[in-house]
Amino acid sequence: MRIPVIAGNWKLFKKTAEALRLVQELSPLVADARGVEIVLAPSFTVLGPVRSLLNDSSISIAGQDCFWEDEGAYTGEVSPGMLVDAGCSHVIIGHSERRHFFGETDETVNKKIRAAIRAGLTAIVCIGETLQERERNETFDILERQIKTGLRNLSTDEMEKVLLAYEPVWAIGTGKTATDEQAQEAHAFIRRLVAEYFSGPVADGLRILYGGSVKPDNIRSLMTQPDVDGALVGGASLTAESFAAIIHYQK
Repeated sequence: MRIPVIAGNWKLFKKTAEALRLVQELSPLVADARGVEIVLAPSFTVLGPVRSLLNDSSISIAGQDCFWEDEGAYTGEVSPGMLVDAGCSHVIIGHSERRHFFGETDETVNKKIRAAIRAGLTAIVCIGETLQERERNETFDILERQIKTGLRNLSTDEMEKVLLAYEPVWAIGTGKTATDEQAQEAHAFIRRLVAEYFSGPVADGLRILYGGSVKPDNIRSLMTQPDVDGALVGGASLTAESFAAIIHYQK
């Protein structure tokens, strides 16, 4: 059985005081959550304080990105080892905003995944098509390219440290959400590809999250789909009540 993962990506929000207040509000609301893994991805500057506040919690912490080298003359970058040192167990890699604004490619995604796994992190790898690509019926071609190149040369053991997050770019921050059927279709395709490139058992165990305007009022129906194993949540993770409601989708 695949344990669902609900991850909150805070993006470029929440300075230290705001971040700590949010965690203090969220923690008691989800203390009784069972059968679900909870991950928070604050900005780099508040990783340490947030981790310290969650020391007695089952909530995990993720970086929002990482570099592919352990150290060196790479001004402004953060290594996987630095994320581990800050208390992270996960890292988001290849988010559409990183691809769009900062030139992330499938090749750099692959390098970052491998570096993250070497450091002991679980990689939350984002894939997905733009609106134009969907309208041109290229969704499956885009997903196949991103998976084939992004996961290139990973071993079956390394795949145990990978979560995939399907994020239709046209649904991120727009208020639009893929229908349950669209999400399931894409997730099922992704699982079939992973079975082809790796193995059936790897694909069966892989957790595939949905990301794209996930809210308390749509999470339950999304989670009824057989190949949706959780969610990567953006805006709705910025308030304790809405994120807690998503985490408690089974109630």
